[in-house]
Amino acid sequence: MRFMATYDLMESLRNTNQWLGATAKAMASYPAFAAMPNPALTWMAAWGEVAERSYERMVVKPSWGIRTITCNDGKDHLVQKETVLEKPFGNLIHFNVTGREEKARKILLVAPMSGHYATLLRSTVISLIPDAEVYVTDWKNARDIPVSCGKFDIEDYTLYLMEFMRHMGPETNVIAVCQPAPLTLAATAYLAELDPKAQPRTLTLIGGPIDPNATPTEVTDFGHRVTMGQLEESMIQRVGFKYKGVGRLVYPGLLQLTSFIAMNAERHAKAFNDQILRVTRGEASDHDAHNRFYDEYLAVMDMPAEFYLSTVERIFKNGEIAENRFMVDGKQVDIGKITDVAVKTVEGANDDISAPGQCVAALDLCTGLSDAKKASHLEPGAGHYGIFAGKSWRNNIRPLVLEFIDANAGKPRSAANAA
Repeated sequence: MRFMATYDLMESLRNTNQWLGATAKAMASYPAFAAMPNPALTWMAAWGEVAERSYERMVVKPSWGIRTITCNDGKDHLVQKETVLEKPFGNLIHFNVTGREEKARKILLVAPMSGHYATLLRSTVISLIPDAEVYVTDWKNARDIPVSCGKFDIEDYTLYLMEFMRHMGPETNVIAVCQPAPLTLAATAYLAELDPKAQPRTLTLIGGPIDPNATPTEVTDFGHRVTMGQLEESMIQRVGFKYKGVGRLVYPGLLQLTSFIAMNAERHAKAFNDQILRVTRGEASDHDAHNRFYDEYLAVMDMPAEFYLSTVERIFKNGEIAENRFMVDGKQVDIGKITDVAVKTVEGANDDISAPGQCVAALDLCTGLSDAKKASHLEPGAGHYGIFAGKSWRNNIRPLVLEFIDANAGKPRSAANAA
């Protein structure tokens, strides 16, 4: 039961801060205080409102909130989220648009398992639904998965992706965002060797660390600087008694959130201070820009310890994907086996998490793929978030990705792979 108390202590601190926020808000809003107006009480109520909401969101899985979509016929259609394939560590979900003919484009959006829920891609999903049948990998919070379900490392993740691709069929167009890019590339290559008929039609890799050392960042420097022993001692804890996954070793979401915020502490501090002032002036609303962003940003999930540790060791430290020596189930995956799947990479010029050069390295690894089936795009002025969910995605990248999918749709498989 190593580190169990530490996990419960972190949750207790979060719960206490949420309670303090609620208490401050309630006390400062006491009707009797209205008889003696005091700016300090107004500020305390505002601080309490912001604090309570912020700490509450840390343990709540955000809703997708996609209820209707306007389609090309000019009508609003209901959107139903359906679970297509259910697995212990993640589900394959489909956003079914009712009353609309099935779209020719079938897209599998591979969401990151890097601390946030798949709902981080909400705006990406919304932008794609009008033009495609959209499926998403909806990873589960490790704290809610019983220990009896076993381990989940990057090899298991790769096998999950292969199963999802098999289930969807060969007309699938895969889009992998950030962290899963190298493992999605490996899963595609493994399918090309074991089950070529199940290969997707196209593969788009967005801002992923295929070769983290191609352009070092603070993230890659951290991966090389710390030892695996240090990571295991300082980052890994056991899930506490409150959750179904009690006893499971995880990289806690609250610990991840601390790291996220520490990377840009001044910017986040200013954002919260500004929000408190807006609340005091009555300018804030339940769905203003601050709350829309931080309701998602603060909602974090625990990662299985073996997944986190194997990602750092095998992807960042050892560069197994970058050097084309990744192993799954005791067999080496040869990325050069990809000969029929069109591959496109997308990078942001200002991406400080997966810098330009890290993702496009995938094209050099695809030695068996003709140049006609390779494409890349570098988006000027775009940061990490912008290349899959921001203005750069909506206005520039999304149209290019759809054009890439259409350009490679319906082309016959080569005789070698169709056999």
